[in-house]
Amino acid sequence: MTADGRITSLQAAAGPGWVVPALRHPVRTIGRRTFDFDRRIAVMAIVNRTPDSFHDRGATFELDRAVAAAVRAAEQGADWVDIGGVKFAPGPELPAADEIDRVVPVVAQLVQQSDVTISVDTFRPEVAQAAIAAGASVVNDTTGLSDPRMASVVADSEATIVITHSLAAPRTALASPPRYADVAGEVVAFLRERVDRALAAGIPESRIIVDPGHDLNKNTVHTLELTRRLPEVVALGYPVLAAVSNKDFVGESLGRPRGERLSGSLAVATVSAMLGARIVRMHDVQESVDAMRMVEATLGWREPVEARHNT
Repeated sequence: MTADGRITSLQAAAGPGWVVPALRHPVRTIGRRTFDFDRRIAVMAIVNRTPDSFHDRGATFELDRAVAAAVRAAEQGADWVDIGGVKFAPGPELPAADEIDRVVPVVAQLVQQSDVTISVDTFRPEVAQAAIAAGASVVNDTTGLSDPRMASVVADSEATIVITHSLAAPRTALASPPRYADVAGEVVAFLRERVDRALAAGIPESRIIVDPGHDLNKNTVHTLELTRRLPEVVALGYPVLAAVSNKDFVGESLGRPRGERLSGSLAVATVSAMLGARIVRMHDVQESVDAMRMVEATLGWREPVEARHNT
């Protein structure tokens, strides 16, 4: 909407209830792929080399299984693959060298087998540096640059940084249940400050993505409100990543245990896209790709694969 209240042509094309973000740099080349986030909702697949991941419980912990899962995700249409060696939730300390041993071989093998964009899910600068050297083009920092060295590592590379809102120190729990007077406002303020930190370190705007951190140091009520108010995060002007897949807020909203949250995850991913998110981080790749491509087709951003009905 313009200053005098007129609806722009792009907003009119989207229709009522859809948020079209005003992105500073909508066209991004990330790794070997180019994304026009004015017309694309990217699907980020998840591959965890952890024995205790909350969703797959170690199914891709072995190297060959992790690589195969990453290649399969690309073949199913994932735009990029996010590789993690340590889960966000509290747990025993893992030395940085061990985390590198988990993620770097997957990155190195995947870059040889696919042109899919590769990100590494880490809060450690040394892991990020090793993964970038191996071919990763995104650092997905779920602690929002809690280590100031991370910004320098990314600035000294060509990598994109995902800056995520969370409050606890890495791998630790908050001392008390999370409290927010204004959850969306506080998340936006945090992200704005961390973006400023990234810019000051020399990371250009064109290599910054933000993530409000669904469920990260937030309860279900917080996360649902944050999702409804996602346009406030979108207004920062950077592509927004919504990491919603199989999260506890989905399970608690529906009364569904792990393994029964696909429908809810697809619903909230679609709502997030409607409210301006441009990347969704998902476990179930084929179903998620279909959902996002259908969103794009409905908005007129892509042509149907075929259009024979009643012709």
